[in-house]
Amino acid sequence: MRKIYKICPASAWREAERQGVFKGSPVDLSDGFIHFSTASQVEETARKHFSGQAGLFLIAVEADALGDALKWERSRNDDLFPHLYAELDLAAVTAVQSMHMRSDGFHDIPELEP
Repeated sequence: MRKIYKICPASAWREAERQGVFKGSPVDLSDGFIHFSTASQVEETARKHFSGQAGLFLIAVEADALGDALKWERSRNDDLFPHLYAELDLAAVTAVQSMHMRSDGFHDIPELEP
């Protein structure tokens, strides 16, 4: 079972829990897909896109549960990143963790399952 990860503002995630589905963040909606990272990409994603932002969750998702709507596409550093071309069914979520922001504005990243 391969895991992928979404960094998400806690408020947006709480709204998804109320609705039973995550439709995406503003950047996801603008790009037409939900951005995810692999375990090895999370730290750089957090550093590049979420530095200085408090109140974030790290959402673990079972990649195989997303079916054909999940595409692996080249992005930063020519790495393959998981992109979901659908809403995220919360049944595929395996964990939700708070991300602690350090005084330098960067986040502590827990050990993640690949």
